Amino acid sequence: MKTPWHLWVVGVVTLLWNSMGALDYTMTQTQNEMYMGAFTPEQLAYFYSFPAWSVACWAIGVWFSVLGSILLLLRSRLALWSFILSFFGMIGTLVFTYGISDVSMVELTGPGAMLFSAVIFLVVVLLIWYSRQMKMAGVLR
Repeated sequence: MKTPWHLWVVGVVTLLWNSMGALDYTMTQTQNEMYMGAFTPEQLAYFYSFPAWSVACWAIGVWFSVLGSILLLLRSRLALWSFILSFFGMIGTLVFTYGISDVSMVELTGPGAMLFSAVIFLVVVLLIWYSRQMKMAGVLR
């Protein structure tokens, strides 16, 4: 089957989007001074205090999204599974961030954090749906 034009658009746009998440993850985990300099000491303490399991969930969410976009561009059926794993990683991160953390992310960074988390959630859900549609149409091998 011929690759539809929208697969290239979705693949490239989401690779750029997910790469921004990968950059954020990498800069936070390496405690890059230039990148993290925009945050208050309280925010930095919060970001650097994530438990290992939450950091692992964040890594799974970020890196499987990047991989999913690459696999989508390669027309691999594994893109769907990569986005599903990313979804579960994101859920783990959200459980910590908005559920069991001693500090509220919204209090630290404002209500925009919750909106941004909702956008990320929606993008991953749409990528799962889109990948499934492309797999069912025979576009992904």
